[in-house]
Amino acid sequence: MKKGYFGLVVMMVVLIGLLVPVATTLAQETAGEAVVTDTVPIAESVTFGTLIRQGGWAMYPLGLFSVAMFYFIIRNTILLREKNMLREDLKPQIEELMSRRDVQGVRELCAANDSLLTAVLDAGMERISEEHEYDPQHVMEAIEEAGNEQMVAFMKPINFLSIIGGTAPMLGLLGTVSGMIKAFSIIAQGGMGDPGKLAGSIGEALITTATGLVIAIPAMIAYFLFKNNFIKSMSTMGRMVGHYLNIYRYAKPNN
Repeated sequence: MKKGYFGLVVMMVVLIGLLVPVATTLAQETAGEAVVTDTVPIAESVTFGTLIRQGGWAMYPLGLFSVAMFYFIIRNTILLREKNMLREDLKPQIEELMSRRDVQGVRELCAANDSLLTAVLDAGMERISEEHEYDPQHVMEAIEEAGNEQMVAFMKPINFLSIIGGTAPMLGLLGTVSGMIKAFSIIAQGGMGDPGKLAGSIGEALITTATGLVIAIPAMIAYFLFKNNFIKSMSTMGRMVGHYLNIYRYAKPNN
């Protein structure tokens, strides 16, 4: 799972590195053609393709950001469900095995049903010796370590949404600065009297900022929703693991 996330990040960086120079060249060619051709009618200038061309090079990495945002939203929606992480459907089986102090049975059940709760519970059961000697301190240390490890693993794709939400507006602002530099360059060359020459650069300045905000707002909303729900699931998981360990602690060895 971790390798998959690392590969996705590397792929996005490589694609951005390849697309930015090409997109910059295309934007420059389009700007050059816009100077010598007639002004585009208003009805044609509002199409989606025209907006992307007006946005310039910044629209391409912003497009990658939008794809990544949808990917992480869909992925987190599927994997961060409570029923997938806490596996309450296994509760009767775990309670029955705990009441019999069947450590091996609990570990086999956890291994066959990978989830947040089973990974943490298995780490705690691993600290119980074959003679079923129960040391609460050692068991809780293992549970805390496994809980922290699982929290880092689950929070990584959630934090990617925060990165997208924080980077997209800055990238849009960079596109705005680029568009304003082009606009002032045209003015310096004597294009002040021809609004058509400024339209492309001004459009780039406005569109990239708006696009960055359109990507950042849902990304940040999704980030806080997923984060809060995951913290709630972590608290519930701790309560459930404590419940199972209490069953084991007070069960009779020969029950």
